[in-house]
Amino acid sequence: MFRNPVQVRDARPEDAAALIAIWDDFSKRAPEGLEVSPEVETAAALARMAAEPDERLLVGVLEDRVVGTMHLRRTSVSPIHSETAIHTTHLHVLDGWRRRGVGRALFEAAVSWAEEKDTAHILAASAMNSRDVNRFMARLGLGQVAVIRGATVPALRAKLPGEAGAKARIGTQQHHKLGQVLAQRRSLRRSQSKSQ
Repeated sequence: MFRNPVQVRDARPEDAAALIAIWDDFSKRAPEGLEVSPEVETAAALARMAAEPDERLLVGVLEDRVVGTMHLRRTSVSPIHSETAIHTTHLHVLDGWRRRGVGRALFEAAVSWAEEKDTAHILAASAMNSRDVNRFMARLGLGQVAVIRGATVPALRAKLPGEAGAKARIGTQQHHKLGQVLAQRRSLRRSQSKSQ
């Protein structure tokens, strides 16, 4: 059986609609609160990345359709090291197109770019609940070196000490008390309607 080879290239502004579909599919598996950007915003982000020499958004194309993506950024290994690494994130291949070599082709392009940039390391982040992606990366020899966690700024602020954190905690407590009062009122109404 003849299989079309995967083509990997940099994303272009005209790929915005396809990338939104991939991101929408990805965000169903990612933490809540990640909204899909409109097409104009996505196209502007792609244009910005195209002008940045240390950042790329790759797409995997099969049968003339964008079916996968991976974000690459070249930056230091850590804040105190001058040695660089290619940081890969947002690897995602649409469900119907998996197990056809798209992810492998995207990683091959990342390795080629690392070699071109004389960069010795690749670091890959993936969604923690994506077992398939994490197994795939393990099969490629990528070991776990860190855990990335995320929160919204207001949620984190509420947990931190200080005046703003205290205000947020008080607001949360007041919201919780309001919920308790409303629950009591509903319960009281139910019991009154049963007795009538």
